[in-house]
Amino acid sequence: MEFEIGDKAVYPAHGVGLIQDIETMEFEGEELTFYLLKILDNAMSIKVPVQNAEAIGMRSIIPAAEVEGVYEILRDRETPPDNQTWNRRYREYMNKIKTGDPIEVAKVLRDLAIMKMEKNLSFGEKKMYDQARGLLVQEISCAKDVEESVIDKELDDLFKPEPSKAD
Repeated sequence: MEFEIGDKAVYPAHGVGLIQDIETMEFEGEELTFYLLKILDNAMSIKVPVQNAEAIGMRSIIPAAEVEGVYEILRDRETPPDNQTWNRRYREYMNKIKTGDPIEVAKVLRDLAIMKMEKNLSFGEKKMYDQARGLLVQEISCAKDVEESVIDKELDDLFKPEPSKAD
């Protein structure tokens, strides 16, 4: 997978970045080429060796056609949230987030959103919820070419509590 200057790419666990430059440097007598990736969310710059980009999980933004698959995961209320101990669940969720795979990140967001409807999330759970949500909002807004606020509202609508039958 090759990127060009100006392309947007996803860097696992950090979100969407913009390829600002592609530079070649000499290192121990060997020429190495790097992508200079600027993460959109926090302006962090990352140098990614071109030959390792795929191995570390750097990838293109998902196509707009695949966004519905992410929304299907978010709408799923049949799959019960993970009920392991908090530290095991935390490790599992962090591993899913670190993959950068929007389907895995969506599973984390869905589980935490369901838990959030039932109880107050702990500080660590809130932080993870915010990270998963932020990663999805960024990537989906790029995929659909809309403002992040539009995706934020769509996610809010997905997780609105169901009106009770007594109403």
